Amino acid sequence: MRVVLNGRWIPHLAALCLALALLAVPHAIEAQPAPAPRIGVLSPGFPGPSRILDAFRRGLRELGYVEGQNIAIEYRFDEEKPERLADLAAELVRLKVNVILTVNTAASQAAKNATKTIPIVFTYVADPAPLVASLARPGANITGLTTLAAELSIKRLELLKEALPGLSRVAYLWNSANPTATHFFKETERASPRVGIQLHPLGVKGLDELSNAFKLAIEKRAGAVFVWEDALLLPHRTRILDLAAAHRLPAASQYREFSEAGGFLSYGPNLPEQFRRAAIYVDRILKGARAGDLPVEQPTKFELVVNMKTAKTLGLTVPTSLLIRADQVIE
Repeated sequence: MRVVLNGRWIPHLAALCLALALLAVPHAIEAQPAPAPRIGVLSPGFPGPSRILDAFRRGLRELGYVEGQNIAIEYRFDEEKPERLADLAAELVRLKVNVILTVNTAASQAAKNATKTIPIVFTYVADPAPLVASLARPGANITGLTTLAAELSIKRLELLKEALPGLSRVAYLWNSANPTATHFFKETERASPRVGIQLHPLGVKGLDELSNAFKLAIEKRAGAVFVWEDALLLPHRTRILDLAAAHRLPAASQYREFSEAGGFLSYGPNLPEQFRRAAIYVDRILKGARAGDLPVEQPTKFELVVNMKTAKTLGLTVPTSLLIRADQVIE
């Protein structure tokens, strides 16, 4: 048997092989696996171990995504130079990542300015109002999780007052170059008279101002210091707590990690849990959901942590009524 192909006779065996080869080509093309989705992470700070990003990766694994296998993550850190965030966001856009996870307000704003199409999931944002149309329907290409800071300002002062019944003056340390932190200082300052607290501002714009800030707290006879942890101050928590200890000032802040590091008291949402839940948003977006249709998630559980080891070092007696309500008492 002979077969004609393009006017030429070829043996039937060769014809059969050619036909099979032609049939196999489309199937070989179809069999190529789709490229793994890529997530961009835009964050302040430096590369290295991170409890919150570990929680995000854990959340992804719980949903079936394993970094380096069926998902890729592109990390970009500003290395404590916030002015770099715009360029780093533009890099992620050029890489055509499928979704961008942003860590704090400045990173979220930089990503929002860089793209109108790539979905953005923000985290570690105290006030999402400048980023979204509303909490229920964020709109555009952005959504995420908020730390709900405004509503907690008065509660933190109440807890400090309960822990230290004679307290009347609190120094408030924050990064005054951060508009969000400044906004919440003013909110707390307005609320402070309701709990019988006089607030003394310790706004700093750089780490070189920390020592003088604590000297001022002592001059103002503050009985405690509240530290608003943001991208500037959070990485230097140990230094701040060393200064607080040297001046024998009980220190309070938003997150349990502050108390675990030696702070006297903390009250706020669980940050690692928030980042774990951010993976759920990423998963929904990768499966076709529009970011702007996903409501911004607010925390529903807040953790009170009291470090009794620090309290004893400072000679403080903490009321039992507060300790029994604490989520964790560090001995």
